[in-house]
Amino acid sequence: MIAKSFKWIALGASCLTAPALAEPMALLDRHGSRVAIEPYAPNIVRVTIALDPDLASAAPGEGPNAKADATGWTHRSDASGDIFSSSALTLTVDAQPWPKAPTQMERYFAPSLPPVSLSVQDASGNVLTKMTGWEMAPVTVNGEKTFKVGASFDSPADEHYYGLGQNQEGYMDLRGKQIDCQHFYDAPAGETVCVPFMVTNKGYGIVWDNPARTLIQPGLHSSTHWQSQVGERVSFFVITGKTTDDLYAGYAKLTGATPLPPKAGFGLIQSKARYESQQELLDIANGYRQRNLPIDVMVLDWFYWTRMGQMDIDRSYFPDPKGMNDQLNAMGMRSIISVWPRFERESRYFEYLKAKGWFLHDKDGLPVDGLPMRFDRAGALIDSTNPEAREWFWGKIRDNIASQGFDWFWLDETEPDLVPDGYFYAKGSGDRYHNLFPLVHTTGVAEGSERDRPGFRNMILARAAYLGSQRNGGLFWSSDVKSTWEALHRQIPAGLNFTASGLAYWGSDIGGWQWPKGPKAENPILVDPAGATAMGADYPDYPELFVRWFQYSVFTPTLRIHGQRPGTALWEYGKAAEPILADWLRLRYTLMPYIYALGRHTYDTGAPFMRGLFMDFPNDPKVSDIGDQYMFGPAFLVAPVTVQGQTKRPVYLPAGTAWYDYWSNQRFEGGQTIEVDTPINRIPLFVKAGSIVPMGVQVKSTAEKQALESIRVYPGADARFTLYDDDGTTNAYRKGGMKANLVWNDAAKSLTSKTKLPSGQAIAGLVQVVGQ
Repeated sequence: MIAKSFKWIALGASCLTAPALAEPMALLDRHGSRVAIEPYAPNIVRVTIALDPDLASAAPGEGPNAKADATGWTHRSDASGDIFSSSALTLTVDAQPWPKAPTQMERYFAPSLPPVSLSVQDASGNVLTKMTGWEMAPVTVNGEKTFKVGASFDSPADEHYYGLGQNQEGYMDLRGKQIDCQHFYDAPAGETVCVPFMVTNKGYGIVWDNPARTLIQPGLHSSTHWQSQVGERVSFFVITGKTTDDLYAGYAKLTGATPLPPKAGFGLIQSKARYESQQELLDIANGYRQRNLPIDVMVLDWFYWTRMGQMDIDRSYFPDPKGMNDQLNAMGMRSIISVWPRFERESRYFEYLKAKGWFLHDKDGLPVDGLPMRFDRAGALIDSTNPEAREWFWGKIRDNIASQGFDWFWLDETEPDLVPDGYFYAKGSGDRYHNLFPLVHTTGVAEGSERDRPGFRNMILARAAYLGSQRNGGLFWSSDVKSTWEALHRQIPAGLNFTASGLAYWGSDIGGWQWPKGPKAENPILVDPAGATAMGADYPDYPELFVRWFQYSVFTPTLRIHGQRPGTALWEYGKAAEPILADWLRLRYTLMPYIYALGRHTYDTGAPFMRGLFMDFPNDPKVSDIGDQYMFGPAFLVAPVTVQGQTKRPVYLPAGTAWYDYWSNQRFEGGQTIEVDTPINRIPLFVKAGSIVPMGVQVKSTAEKQALESIRVYPGADARFTLYDDDGTTNAYRKGGMKANLVWNDAAKSLTSKTKLPSGQAIAGLVQVVGQ
């Protein structure tokens, strides 16, 4: 019965998706369950299981974009099963005995699918993971007869799990949780984003190849279970590695490299929901310059248009957008503008897009207009699963908006906010492709920019992602979070699991997006709110919250102020907050040579530079569930303050190395928890012994050539650091750039480089050895 139903849906699905047939290394038959094995690299192998051999042999879905490569792999069979081996791993698809007649109990409870099990071992023969079974359960979703599909894996008691996109529930280790992997703006704790890539502390990661809503229970009852709500096959990739960075290199090989953002993307990005006029935006930009505060990007958020979907600029309030951008450029600044994927019925393109069939639509082919659950009547969603629709969308951005001098684009609502479940894309059911939109939507702009602006480095601000979204130049953020201490606390593990999903560039709306409103302060307020205009009088501890959020964000990949409040600029949080914020902003720019080099390293390797402690200290079991501390590059251990009125906090210093307090240079041995003072102008910040930290002179923006002020060395171990620089705006970095490999010999107490520094300076006179 199942096989007959499956044949029916397989034909229907092929009409929708028409996946190209792959050429797996082997297509095995386990009593009717077909298992395809398809290597992509010595440490990457894809497993596909289906009842239909064509579906088992079909190519992966969107996200992975690498070509299969079985170079160096071998296949043999023995009594244990089929064995596939490379220099990095061995995958064994277990032999299955001829099925016996079921017992009376099994007639009710045994699965009807022919069983499949397999194991993965590393090059030394250590078992990394075992898949114990797979499932297909018939369901009807959105009028389509289909299946829930899933697989289960063994979970040892000491296995820990990270990644799977963005969840704001407040935990780091995913073990024992249920992760509802779907893009969901209205998730109670804050928007969830599904990137179905999970890494473990056992030397492997799994990329789950299904864009439907997927439930994952990592390590629950000694098993890890994946179940997608729509599908006709199980398809996943196993990536192995000796280090977590090996896993991220594999993810990058499989789904695409992370481009190096323009250098301005690492500086301060100033935004507000919203600047009402051209003059208001320019006044804020001038305010930074008048106060001698560094800044790189001004952002023009929504409702600068005449109607949603006009894709125009309201000249009543922005009379000369090209002139506005020219003025920003003259001040050493760039611009980002928000572009939404929604079109009101009254907008000039609605009927054209409707006639073309380029909207998300219902079963009758009519555009879906708004969100009834939130009484949202703000228009229909462009169907970016259609290549023609997204090409048209980019064309209008280019001709109507980029032509006015705007540099980069903020693609808001990339979940999309207009939930596709129950509706249809050109590609198929919105339920089947629930998580796909952010990948295809950003792809249209990335490809268009690459073609039409080949000399200009692309960057896209987006609030959702999927497998491979990093290759489109995305800077991702945690969506419209609340302006509370609780929300700040949740940002840290949320961001660390997001970057653990292989997408390095993540940040948050500093200060929270929602109108400032929070519970009454329970502790003495550490920042006098006098003179603050960013909030009402009922939230006197909000300037303190903003200071703590800003301090944390100086050590995240992107530094972006945004929010729905009367004012968002640094001087709008009061006279007491402003000098503290100014110092931390200048610290960000002091560290720009270090941070930009981290971005280059991510481009070269795929490894994120905002890192959960599990990545760098795999031999210290105490770090497995620490979600309120992290590494920022190889040097800095960051421990943000997220409690109102807190003037001390405990910090765990990972074992295996010594640590220096950044503020005092005091040295501590690792493997201990210490109590650290946290006055309002400081958060705990430590530097690992054996670190090289280049520091730059102050600049107004990254448009200025920045000389090095010093190269700090924290002794205690040999160290290497690759200093990097380029023009900051073009794609020439793909062919090289200026690099200097700095080498610290701890025994000789010497720092050397075989090449000159990118700044042209000599090393002599720059080196500062801490403690000497």
